[in-house]
Amino acid sequence: MLNGKDRLIVALDVSDGRRALELVDMLAPFTGMFKVGMELFYSGGADMVKEIKKKGGKIFLDLKMHDIPNTVSRAAGALAGLGVDMLNVHAAGGREMMRQAALAAREGAAAAGNKPPLVIAVTVLTSISQEMFNNEMGLQGKIIDRVTAWAEITREAGLDGVVSSPLEIAAIRRACGDDFIIVTPGIRPSGSVRADQKRVMTPGEAVKDGASYIVAGRPITGAEDPAAAARAITEEMDAVLEKGCVR
Repeated sequence: MLNGKDRLIVALDVSDGRRALELVDMLAPFTGMFKVGMELFYSGGADMVKEIKKKGGKIFLDLKMHDIPNTVSRAAGALAGLGVDMLNVHAAGGREMMRQAALAAREGAAAAGNKPPLVIAVTVLTSISQEMFNNEMGLQGKIIDRVTAWAEITREAGLDGVVSSPLEIAAIRRACGDDFIIVTPGIRPSGSVRADQKRVMTPGEAVKDGASYIVAGRPITGAEDPAAAARAITEEMDAVLEKGCVR
């Protein structure tokens, strides 16, 4: 079973490459992986991925690819060639887009001599509330039902897992089984500010419900002592894991 450090993915949501590498050096002892999202990748590109890899950091490349199957599959193959450890597409792109992306990522990694990355699908963003989902986006039903349905399609398409808010973890785990990976942003330690996140939990609550990995950015990178903040999150998860009260 993964421990708290292995489950923590620190989001490097900065555009300054120098600051990103400082955070990698500072936080590497306390985290299992770093998330490189649009902000950092669009400013630093493949070179930034390579620099983090040189420092021994594992990378979740969070670009939420969503386009026609041919375009996404080619992009996934190219990105897997960089040696990233996890990458994602958007489940709204459909079963065939996801299937082709997963195959291309594995082929791209093999061609480059890399270990195949975990390929996961984003479901409903954690910044979207139920009211927004129904009234602003014009979608019917409950978020949890849409997320669970997308998770099942993702599994059938041959992907490794999904990204969801903490509130859907238990439902996904029931629907998709113990081996399905659930990556959970929307993590806010007790007493921290929610900011633009709507559907949130604490690290311990998320792990208890069955999260495979949690993603935390601003509560760590914006803290006065980022290393201490990361350590506190891993210790909270370890405490839950040691009690054995994980679904």
